[in-house]
Amino acid sequence: MDSVQCDEAAPLIVGVEDGSSFKLNSPKNHARDVHILSIAFLFIFSAYHACQNLESTINKEGGLGSTSMGILYVSFTLFSLVASPIVRRLGLKNSLLLGSTGYFLFIASNLIPSWYTMVPASVYFGFTASILWVGQGTYLTSTARSHARDHHLHEGTIIGNFNGEFWSFFASTQVTGNLLTLALLRNDTEDKVAGTGLLFTVFLICMVLGIVLLFFISTRKYKDEATARHPSLRSILESVFAPMLEIRMLLIIPLFAYSGLHQAFVWAEYTKHVVTPALGVSGVGGAMALYGAADAICSLVSGRLTSDISSVTVIVLCGAFPQILVLLWLLFGYSVTAGALDSVYALLIAVIWGVGNGVIITQLNALLGILSKHEKGLDLESAFGQMKVWQSAAIAVVFFLSPYISFQAMLIVMLVALCIALAGFLYLTLCVVEKPIPPRPL
Repeated sequence: MDSVQCDEAAPLIVGVEDGSSFKLNSPKNHARDVHILSIAFLFIFSAYHACQNLESTINKEGGLGSTSMGILYVSFTLFSLVASPIVRRLGLKNSLLLGSTGYFLFIASNLIPSWYTMVPASVYFGFTASILWVGQGTYLTSTARSHARDHHLHEGTIIGNFNGEFWSFFASTQVTGNLLTLALLRNDTEDKVAGTGLLFTVFLICMVLGIVLLFFISTRKYKDEATARHPSLRSILESVFAPMLEIRMLLIIPLFAYSGLHQAFVWAEYTKHVVTPALGVSGVGGAMALYGAADAICSLVSGRLTSDISSVTVIVLCGAFPQILVLLWLLFGYSVTAGALDSVYALLIAVIWGVGNGVIITQLNALLGILSKHEKGLDLESAFGQMKVWQSAAIAVVFFLSPYISFQAMLIVMLVALCIALAGFLYLTLCVVEKPIPPRPL
């Protein structure tokens, strides 16, 4: 029988060499799907990232904006634990479509900001975001494997290239979103109701364009879909807890968490304690646009350079070392005087943070794709689910703790977290990956 036998706990993408675990409607459209997916996310996240950067400023009353973001990421964390079986049940394309609805609803809630609109929208957003991101990671890896198989290309290289393209577009949203905000709000008075209303209306239009584009990606069908669409309680619990028992997951979880800390640090701490004192509030948009540009370029370049575990290891180290130097500099040698030189320093730090984020996010996604193919027993959907659990948990922690700890304390947390993450990552890639992993007992 030529169908792939999918037991209840089987992942959508099984690590077999010939790629016979899945079939595609249109093999020639693999690269096209990556282009469409990348552009769709560019529209969706240009709106969302710009909205996120404004939340604590435009919804100050009672801390509504910051609290909503904290709730959002707590919800994201909790629902990411069970996102992988939901993605199996819905299918990849449907998961992407459903996942995008939470972003639309959250933007819409900002048109009438209140506790009754934004808190429920944040909870629902966390649920849909977990589905979107597990679906995105699985869809992109599936597409890369199909392209490599059908065109007889090196799989690791294609996974790196496709991730590089996607994350380059994704990082560009910090540029497009911030420039859009700057253009629409530049003439605002102290009362920003009219300006923000126009801005969020434009954001909703961007959301609609992105969601419509998702309808045009290919549906990736799997054999024996009936079993995959009806997971048992056992398979759901396995998908949640089994990855945490894998030595590979345990070693890479610190890097998952650091990637979340890194992003939240830039959003909540760097802009407040480095950019604003040196450039003023008006300089935040420009600094974040520069951060996004560096992130986009680095994502594309590092993706192109990715081919296997060794290349991932080298690229991650090249991106992490400058971050360590910046953290040490901010901790022991940096002081803000609002001079011209400090303005240059603030922008230089934005570039370094952008490079670091581009490297880590691109290489983490490529690494999971490579490991799931060559390391038996690694469930791709569960792996992406775990990554989102730890990333979103770390982001939520920063949002909630930011008002209560000093900038110096946050720098120490970042430095320690990065060192632990690198230690686990290096042990994984240098000592564990090449060794056979004994099968888990049933």
